[in-house]
Amino acid sequence: MAETQARFITLEGGEGAGKSTLTKALTARLSAAGIGCDVTREPGGTPNAEAVRTLLVEGDKDRWHPLSEALLLNAARFDHVERRIKPALASGQWVMCDRFYDSTFAYQGAAGKLDAAQLMALNAVTLGAFKPDLTFILDLDPEVGLARTVARGEAITRFEAKGMDFHHALRQAFLDIAAQDPNRCVVLDASQGPDAVEAAAWSHLQALL
Repeated sequence: MAETQARFITLEGGEGAGKSTLTKALTARLSAAGIGCDVTREPGGTPNAEAVRTLLVEGDKDRWHPLSEALLLNAARFDHVERRIKPALASGQWVMCDRFYDSTFAYQGAAGKLDAAQLMALNAVTLGAFKPDLTFILDLDPEVGLARTVARGEAITRFEAKGMDFHHALRQAFLDIAAQDPNRCVVLDASQGPDAVEAAAWSHLQALL
């Protein structure tokens, strides 16, 4: 396959929506097409950002005020982008990231009730004009998603421990983000089986090849 421009792909959605499963499937498809892909996550992706992740996901659900979370997330994101994401893209690798700034607008903004303008200002300082080329938003009833998380036996994070009102607000926030930026965001029905979700995502990803 002819060489293609390196792309930055993000996956967003509520808890248990299947982002990790889809990431593995799409990475395998890209590899089969001869495209190397660096798979990373937020918060995290670099040693510094992973240390911040521990602060954010562990402890009582009310450990941090949403503004404190947003500040920590943006500090971690700056390190992640400058030390991992941009260098990978510059080397010709695609980058696929489990969560990015849309999660901050959903979790700390809409669900955490922080002012959107405040978050936009933070985002501008942290990233400037840098943004994903394509974002998949996996849409799922939050009660189904949280049940999937419990069924997998995963440790419950601070965010998963928040009430259902919080998680329903998250779902609507992600749908609103997609509606506001339809050229970048693609909503996938995550209630379907993983093969169907993969096929839908791959049809959009092929447009970047």
